[in-house]
Amino acid sequence: MSNVIKEELIKQLATGAFVSGQLLGDQFGVSRAAVAKHIKTLTEMGLEIYRVSGKGYKLSQHINLLNKQEIVKELNKNSIDNLVEVHSLIDSTNSYFMRMLSQNLEQGQVCVAEYQSSGRGRRGKKWVSPFGSNIYLSMHWYLEQGMSAAMGLSVVAALAVSDAIKSLFNIQVQLKWPNDIYLDGVKLAGILIDLEGQALEPCHCVIGIGLNLAMTAKSAEQVDQPWTDLQSHLEDSIDRNKLTAEIITHLMKRLLVHKEEGITSMVAEWKSQDYYLYKPVKLITGNRETLGICKGINDQGALLLEVEGEIKSIYGGEVSLRPGK
Repeated sequence: MSNVIKEELIKQLATGAFVSGQLLGDQFGVSRAAVAKHIKTLTEMGLEIYRVSGKGYKLSQHINLLNKQEIVKELNKNSIDNLVEVHSLIDSTNSYFMRMLSQNLEQGQVCVAEYQSSGRGRRGKKWVSPFGSNIYLSMHWYLEQGMSAAMGLSVVAALAVSDAIKSLFNIQVQLKWPNDIYLDGVKLAGILIDLEGQALEPCHCVIGIGLNLAMTAKSAEQVDQPWTDLQSHLEDSIDRNKLTAEIITHLMKRLLVHKEEGITSMVAEWKSQDYYLYKPVKLITGNRETLGICKGINDQGALLLEVEGEIKSIYGGEVSLRPGK
């Protein structure tokens, strides 16, 4: 019942009208105080809500809610027919799909959400996921060739996000190995790849994308690194449904190429957008730091790092790339 009330509150607030706590309480058989607690929870989730005595509650600014029908309509325009799920409240889109692997998920099935209570980034980091502000998207992809075929999927996903943003807004982003998308030198989006299966057998993959669109000031306080959002670079408001469909479309196109030929044809594209290309970098692995020069990536998606004149291939894992001296 708790989530039902919150979701109904969100739907009514999204209309832009005042929502009466008394009427909503009567509708669900709870007190006005209980409604007020739900409102407090929504503000903690990133919604900015104010109250006017005698009128009720209202959003401080309009939100463009995700709509499955609108996303599917846009996908159909691009001749894409992926199964799409839209959730208001979820722990994590990637975690949700990983739990659902036994339920025969379709190839390319997509889950998007308005809010993640436990959004995940790489290396166990939290992904700040305020309600209705950004895009939180996961796609299921079955790898018949096994886990070895997962090499380069972060490259595939990052280029797909870049394609979508370029297509809709004519903005060129930068890419940072292994899983970040930058804009004007700071983080705009991240990729998270989860795998389930045996090394030498077909396996399941969940590709997660978190893209900052319009972060609120309150939510931004929780982010522990330099960041930006897409809306800050645009005059017109962003249609999240259209952008979601565009990301799905380009991700499918890239994945189909990857299935047939790997990322060989994508390496040059990555290189043209590589934020650290030919720059001094610091590779952090646990407590170890290695200084070198970024030389791009190879055909498997590994980082090419020049250390004392020798090129080393770094194949991901629990690593982080930072500016060098």
